[in-house]
This record gives sequence, structure tokens and C-alpha cells, in this order.
Amino acid sequence: MDLFVWCGLGLLGGFGAVLRFGLDAVVSDRLNGNFPSGTFAVNLAGALLLGLLVGIGVDGDALRLAGVGLLGSFTTFSTWMFESERLTEDGQLRVAGLNILASLGLGIGLAWLGMQVGAAL
Repeated sequence: MDLFVWCGLGLLGGFGAVLRFGLDAVVSDRLNGNFPSGTFAVNLAGALLLGLLVGIGVDGDALRLAGVGLLGSFTTFSTWMFESERLTEDGQLRVAGLNILASLGLGIGLAWLGMQVGAAL
């Protein structure tokens, strides 16, 4: 990879993190409760968008920049796991299980849907 790609990854990574912070805050403020709805929404949106990029045929450096740089920093596996573990520690096993299973099931489904929609465009 050349310097342009490395710099682009850094810039888009920063932008993706800011987008995640903003969307997480907006969703979490509107949907109060024990369920980590902000992280849930961010990760599902990222799965759909990455599927869409793959479906429309984005590849090479463009996919690295958009998929790894922007969407890789927009989505967050570590926060998803931390929030699930915190729910477990708090005795909210059903909420933790719902967070894990719904994120996996809907995430895979939305990635697939994005690929199908992208391929149809």
C-alpha cells in the first residue's frame, strides 16, 4: 500500500470514530434503558453498509479505505463485547444474550441484504 492509502486510512478512521460517537449518542439518548442500543445500531448500520460496498463491487484500495478505514472504526466489536460482559456482571443475562444473538443474527442478515441490494444496483 502506498502513502496515500495509509494516510486515507488514518483520516477515514478518525472520521468513522467520530460518526460512531455521534450516532451512538443520538440513539442512546433517545432509547434509554439497559440495552446498549447505540452500539447495536452502529454495528448493524456498519454491517449493512459494508455489505452494500461489497455488493456494488468496491474492491482493492477503495474497499480498504471505506471498509477498514471508515467502517472499521465506525463499528466496534470491543465495545459490543464489553457492554455484553457488563450486562452479564450486572445479572442481566437475558439482555446480554439478546445483545449478542440479535447483533450476530441481524448483522449477518443486514450484511447479506447489503450485498444483495448492492449487486442489484
